[in-house]
Amino acid sequence: MPADRLDEVLDATYTCLTRYGVRRTTMDDIASAMGVSRSAVYQYVSGKDDAFRQLAGRLHDRALVRARSAAADLDAPCATRVRGVLAAKLDLVLQLSGDSPHTAELLDEQARLFGGICTGFTADLQSLLTALFTEAGTGEAVTPAQAADICIALVVGLESAPDSRRLLDPASDALLAGLLGTSVGTSR
Repeated sequence: MPADRLDEVLDATYTCLTRYGVRRTTMDDIASAMGVSRSAVYQYVSGKDDAFRQLAGRLHDRALVRARSAAADLDAPCATRVRGVLAAKLDLVLQLSGDSPHTAELLDEQARLFGGICTGFTADLQSLLTALFTEAGTGEAVTPAQAADICIALVVGLESAPDSRRLLDPASDALLAGLLGTSVGTSR
């Protein structure tokens, strides 16, 4: 299956999602958005549910690639690497929340279609952050896994805050200063 055609199907699925939401989107809508027949769409996905699962997977995978890249930047200080991981999560949420009221459905960890993708994404971020805090060391009162959970909670809290992207750096700097037991400055 050519990846570029699957990408077209997923792009069309996203377009339909922004207009109609998951429930109201049909395979005919996806085909129409692509300018092809419904049977042509079925060559790449087994149905609407599959299209939405693959779309959610693609979006979360792209954010995870950004998070892993930030975590792997050994030339950057630990605080910058942690901020990069957190920014990948926040940027995904802001993108999906901003494109349409319907697109945020792809972030629902309770959703039958893609809840596992969302949960897996958060678990992967938690692992990346735990590894960073293990490498950097944390204060005696908190374990690396707890530090990771606290950082994820910070981003979840920022997701609904006005101007949350601007707040990420100062909020994470303040939090990291406490978790790492050192002064942290934004070093982007």
